[in-house]
Amino acid sequence: MLSRVANNLIWMERYMERGNGILSLLKVNFYANQDSPELFSWTPIIQNYNASGEEFYTEDAIECIEFLVFNLGNPNSILNLVTKARENARSVQEHISRELWLCINNYYLYLTRKDLIAKLHEEDPIVFLDELKKYHLMYYGTCDITQERGSSYYFINVGKFLERVIQISDFTAIKLMEIAKTSDSLEQSFYWKNLLLSVGGYQLYLKTHKSSFQENHVIRMIFQDKLFPRSMYYCVNKLSRYVNQLIETNELDRNNTEFLLGKLESTIKYTTIEGINEQGLNNFILGIKEDIKNISLSINTVYFSHSN
Repeated sequence: MLSRVANNLIWMERYMERGNGILSLLKVNFYANQDSPELFSWTPIIQNYNASGEEFYTEDAIECIEFLVFNLGNPNSILNLVTKARENARSVQEHISRELWLCINNYYLYLTRKDLIAKLHEEDPIVFLDELKKYHLMYYGTCDITQERGSSYYFINVGKFLERVIQISDFTAIKLMEIAKTSDSLEQSFYWKNLLLSVGGYQLYLKTHKSSFQENHVIRMIFQDKLFPRSMYYCVNKLSRYVNQLIETNELDRNNTEFLLGKLESTIKYTTIEGINEQGLNNFILGIKEDIKNISLSINTVYFSHSN
């Protein structure tokens, strides 16, 4: 496979995964902000996903949602992410199913409707965000059902799990900044609950622990749970699996990538809660993000440097 094609497949998926994560964050924060605006500010989300180079500040929920969905100057707006995903998908149409291409294209056409911004201002924002989320759910289902298993599918999943690990790290880091501002255990539990809702782990947590939101339990679930599809361990394990499948199909050479993934997987799996607390959760997250950066560079070096 040409390196250009593989790169486009990875980034198509990364853009879609990032968009889905941002929408989840917006929806959860909207609910929380309505109940406790003093605790759940819009500022941390804007700061983390404003890549426009210009300062933007608001505590108005609609203004924030509009900025992160429609602003053309912000590369991380949903409109820009879906536009870039569509551009990547269009250039590799022969490598993805027709249904998957139509799914992304229909989402783009919906986002560019002239009446959509007015709809956000006139209707319930949650209904608006849920409508966008449906396109991501259709995208995931369509990819799973219609995309043939092979190199294209493996590269798509490499993009998915790379981006998902970064998102988990970012979401946790945002909440840690807020938790650090208070010593009130009840307020801290609100932040942990908010984090679980943002990554889709709230119901699983309640089924598993049936207790209040304790820091150690939340950390263990988000970072080390083997069955939760948005835990750090699960994502790194899947990333390792798809990289190995690319190696087996001779799309990737055996190199440092396997070692780096194995090292990261072991670090996440075997680091104890005491060990995480000793080094600090924020430092633990920064270490993981640095490892993911090295893994991404390793894949680029071994594949994209000589596959054309």
